[in-house]
Amino acid sequence: MNRFGHICVLGLGYIGLPTAATFAANSIKVTGVDINQRAIDLINQGKVHIVEPALDEIVKQTVLNNTLTAQLIPCQADAYIIAVPTPFKEDHLPDLSYIEAAAKAIAPHLQKGNLVILESTSPVGATEQMADWLSQARPDLTFPQQAGEEADILIAHCPERVLPGKVLQELITNDRIIGGMSQRSSEFATALYKTFVKGECIITNARTAEMCKLTENAFRDVNIAFANELSIICDKLDINVWELISLANRHPRVNILQPGPGVGGHCIAVDPWFIVAKTPDEARLIRTAREVNDSKPKWVIDKVKIKVAEFLQANPDKTFKDVTIACYGLAFKPDIDDLRESPALEITKKLGDQGFNILAIEPNITELPLNSKIKANLVAIDDSIKADIHLILVKHEKFNKLIKNNFTLDLVGLFNE
Repeated sequence: MNRFGHICVLGLGYIGLPTAATFAANSIKVTGVDINQRAIDLINQGKVHIVEPALDEIVKQTVLNNTLTAQLIPCQADAYIIAVPTPFKEDHLPDLSYIEAAAKAIAPHLQKGNLVILESTSPVGATEQMADWLSQARPDLTFPQQAGEEADILIAHCPERVLPGKVLQELITNDRIIGGMSQRSSEFATALYKTFVKGECIITNARTAEMCKLTENAFRDVNIAFANELSIICDKLDINVWELISLANRHPRVNILQPGPGVGGHCIAVDPWFIVAKTPDEARLIRTAREVNDSKPKWVIDKVKIKVAEFLQANPDKTFKDVTIACYGLAFKPDIDDLRESPALEITKKLGDQGFNILAIEPNITELPLNSKIKANLVAIDDSIKADIHLILVKHEKFNKLIKNNFTLDLVGLFNE
């Protein structure tokens, strides 16, 4: 019999909710916890507040089956999974306040034999820090840093490594890195994930598990930076970067990624900074790649200004204030609604701040986020025809029928397939 009859998942976002729903779909009672009252209400109605294929179906079914419920505060459970955000501060130092808050929220409910798993992508040492916060809040219990294999509470770090748009599939099929603070912690965490994971569960220590996730995303960031830098070079040399990459990739040992307006998402755009923060003198290439990708939106805005100047030269009856720019896509990648760290969102906001009339076309959302302060009108694709400049920022499938003209800037190779 599975010793984990009840799991409490803290954080019901793009990772936490699919994880909670997948456990619930495998006949485990799951209590999801989030600070977003709207999300709680929707989930308890069998609905979802995020876009992820098939997630609405699994949430609806598990809520009907009474295996998934959501609430604002944690409760007593056999295992706790923390999947809260780990952003960075303005100086690119990691912000662990969400993890700290989650740890302090579950601490009163801990009982001997409980397992606590940190899934949030974290800087090296965060799992140990979480364990320290828990031990300070519960001096009546022992933890791996104090009692090793004999600890009352088991602690592990098990980072997610799923692709938005395929989360429910990859949660099951991908290999899982299990980094326990003790061997027993790793074994119990493995047993929990094996409830549904078909991939291999590979045991290591917590620090290596933390660094593994950061390494995976830094590797991708460095390779995207190469493609983005290449696109800037090709633009200066009047070379079609999409054709160039296609030709170069015919080499049997070359696989250049596709350039874009920058890098977004809560992982690749954030995680490499965690490595830089811990080892600033050593992480030279990783830092440079981040700087290249972070600078791409400014380059895009400069290109837009050149295109606007060309438009005004061709239309002398119009002024700067008459120019309307259609920005196609606000999400950080195709066919999802996730706007976190999105370069497309940043570009759209900055163009609006500079006084342009902005039409934002993002088919995966119904309203602009309240905290984004974007000076733009969210419109349907058909309404974008009235724009003067057309800026393709995300390669959404729904944009495939767009027609290019002399005042189109294609940042994602939509017209080069």
